[in-house]
Amino acid sequence: MAKYIARRILMMIPVMLGVSFIVFAIMEFTPGDPAIMILGEGAKPEEYEALREKMGLNDPFVLRYLRYIGEALRGNFGNSYRTRIPVTKEIITRLPNTIQLAVVSTIIAVSLGLPVGVLSAAKQYSVADSTVLGATLLLTSMPGFWFAMMLILVFSVKLRLLPSLFSGAWREFILPAIATSASTLASTARMTRSTMLEVIRQDYIRTARAKGAKEGRVVFGHALRNALLPVVTIIGTNFSNALGGAIVIEQVFAIPGLGQLMINSIRAKDVPMTTASVLFAALIASVMNLLVDIVYAYIDPRLKSRFGAPKAKKVSA
Repeated sequence: MAKYIARRILMMIPVMLGVSFIVFAIMEFTPGDPAIMILGEGAKPEEYEALREKMGLNDPFVLRYLRYIGEALRGNFGNSYRTRIPVTKEIITRLPNTIQLAVVSTIIAVSLGLPVGVLSAAKQYSVADSTVLGATLLLTSMPGFWFAMMLILVFSVKLRLLPSLFSGAWREFILPAIATSASTLASTARMTRSTMLEVIRQDYIRTARAKGAKEGRVVFGHALRNALLPVVTIIGTNFSNALGGAIVIEQVFAIPGLGQLMINSIRAKDVPMTTASVLFAALIASVMNLLVDIVYAYIDPRLKSRFGAPKAKKVSA
């Protein structure tokens, strides 16, 4: 297991370098001048040129990129062009809001999606199954920003039960978490139903029923565990996306998280902040993929050989 984890961590290095190069190149070659953004429109031409020279903006692109990577390896991602605050400090300040939103939305999605998917599979072609399929299809097809605005309209404007804008209180996370969890809930329920239908047709499930095992034990004790692998993938992917910044939801509810930070940085052509934010999101996705693979081994012991577990020695007669 340790060797496998070490290999996966080493594989992250070229991935992160590739992401950094692509983002740095896109931000560098898009229209806009950081010197004008920092000094404003009223500065003199010689002031702009002096700032470009000081920041190294007149150097070749490859040299600027290598200089950026060298500083990043030492933990220095530079200062934001907009706020002049260190990029790392800005990300750390906004990270708790994004983590809280991601955790709460994932808990909602899993606690509702798993049992609903199991119920739908156990009652295939019933009214409950049709209702679940219709509801998940509706949640999947709804745009996230539209669903968030409908929640605000109903629960904030009409019923006046929950606030629509974020200022730090726990009640202000309820609507954003529901809006963020909608697509994850739908995909979790549909994937659980699909994999459960495959598993409950297996021979060992029929054997368990033939031996007189209770239906609840058959479904939750035998079938669900073997149906969880694809579901864990869906949950891990959506959780990493939320940690990387639920961009649309954070914009709608004015949550000062990573998603909002990324959007504002891109609009302002804030190269250090944008590059660091995207790198952080890519790192989260890579770590979550590794954690999902590790969870696989604990759900299904047959997969432990993938991590280099020693095989049983043959005993000679």
